[in-house]
Amino acid sequence: MNRRAVILIAPSTALKGEEFADASISLSNRYADAIIAAGGLPLIFPATTNRAICVESVQRCDGVLLTGGDDIDPQLYAKELPEELAKTLGPLEPERDKWEAALIAEVFEQHKALFAICRGHQMLNVALGGTLIVDIARQMPGALNHRCTERKMEPVHEIQIAPDSLLARVTGRRTLGVNSTHHQALGTVAEPLRVVAQSSDGVIEAVELKEPGRLPFLLSVQFHPERLIDNNAIFLLLFGRFVTACQERLNL
Repeated sequence: MNRRAVILIAPSTALKGEEFADASISLSNRYADAIIAAGGLPLIFPATTNRAICVESVQRCDGVLLTGGDDIDPQLYAKELPEELAKTLGPLEPERDKWEAALIAEVFEQHKALFAICRGHQMLNVALGGTLIVDIARQMPGALNHRCTERKMEPVHEIQIAPDSLLARVTGRRTLGVNSTHHQALGTVAEPLRVVAQSSDGVIEAVELKEPGRLPFLLSVQFHPERLIDNNAIFLLLFGRFVTACQERLNL
């Protein structure tokens, strides 16, 4: 029996966890459950900025999953923010920003598969040289409400998908209803990436590589497919294609 593809999952962090109120890893089980359902073996990254550990962790895995979480430090993409935007920022995880940037660099260096979700979608863009819209409501007047956290388990708006994209090939769809739990979004898109899905107000909902051959797989989405798989199998297809790409590389 061939071994399962190992998927390294990047977690959130918490200043005070359950055990002795220590600094801790925090991660919804839904990410790992989705990887298992897709046939992969999830392992959690130890949340360290130790570069040697980042390098070896990516070496030992077949793909990396970047997950949701808090806002990214604006110093990484905008040196100065107006006060009205700065006050919209939620908790920051600067150490997480560092080790996720290191993981992304290693993914490209080691030619591994990458699936990025929500915050991970934003971090990928920042790590590759792009910027973020700090607060959609303030910077995009008339935009949809993208911060529907109370409806995180259900679609709240549609996205339009480019017909020549990986996302379209996997889902077989040109439009797709998705959930939406964010107040930030991609601004200037990093040079290696291209936009492949948007909501009706222009918010970027998915990006892929301009040159797909650079990695075995790269899909980056602003929504949370791991929260939609129970009621719509189309979202499990995203994890399935990711794990399959990791498995194909493993079997070379």
